Amino acid sequence: MVISPEQINLLTAAISFFFTLLIFSYLLGDNPLFRIAVYIFVGVSSGYIAAVALWQVVIPRLVYPLMDAIISGSMFNLQVILPLVFVTIGALMLLIFPRQTGLGRIVLAFLVGVGAAVTIAGALIGTLIPQVMGTINAFDLNAASARNIGFVEAMTNAVIILAGTVLTLAYFHFGARPKADGSMHRLGLIEALAWGGRVFIGIALGAVFAGVYSAALTALIERISSSVNFIINFIGNFL
Repeated sequence: MVISPEQINLLTAAISFFFTLLIFSYLLGDNPLFRIAVYIFVGVSSGYIAAVALWQVVIPRLVYPLMDAIISGSMFNLQVILPLVFVTIGALMLLIFPRQTGLGRIVLAFLVGVGAAVTIAGALIGTLIPQVMGTINAFDLNAASARNIGFVEAMTNAVIILAGTVLTLAYFHFGARPKADGSMHRLGLIEALAWGGRVFIGIALGAVFAGVYSAALTALIERISSSVNFIINFIGNFL
């Protein structure tokens, strides 16, 4: 029995429609149908991630080099030793014996340390430094004139960007001095700048919320349109 592309598309649309109804059932409250859809989604996602890790990381970077090293007789190779070391360290997380569970802390410490280093480096290289450079470049009148932007408009944009950067950074300045009553208060100037920073942060969060809401609304419209098209096509195929 050969399945035609039209039948495959119809089956895919039917599965999509079915799971859309399961997700929409949450509008009636938490129920078993919604939980089934969530469990299937988590299971499929976990299986997909495991398959990708197996076929794109473990096999090409561990199994194949190990097999080549065994065949060639060169086991003392960094391309073989390092993957084995990391796999061994990762296997410590799977220990279920109470006396050996402490070994898993080595893995957790390693993951936390690497994660913290990557986060700090990413924040500096990907956020703070580009923001500083963007603020400086906003005052480049030559670049503004190349984009047909006038002096007044360029200076207005640059001042707003500079003010937003400085005030937002001031909001996250947590240095404070103790008062006579034991309470902690920031300097009046820092507090005033922090109030301005709250304005810019509120605007930024509002824009982010609007973007998220727009994306969610677009996804909802797409799902409703897909469901309606499926019903129309399904009825048209059987009438």
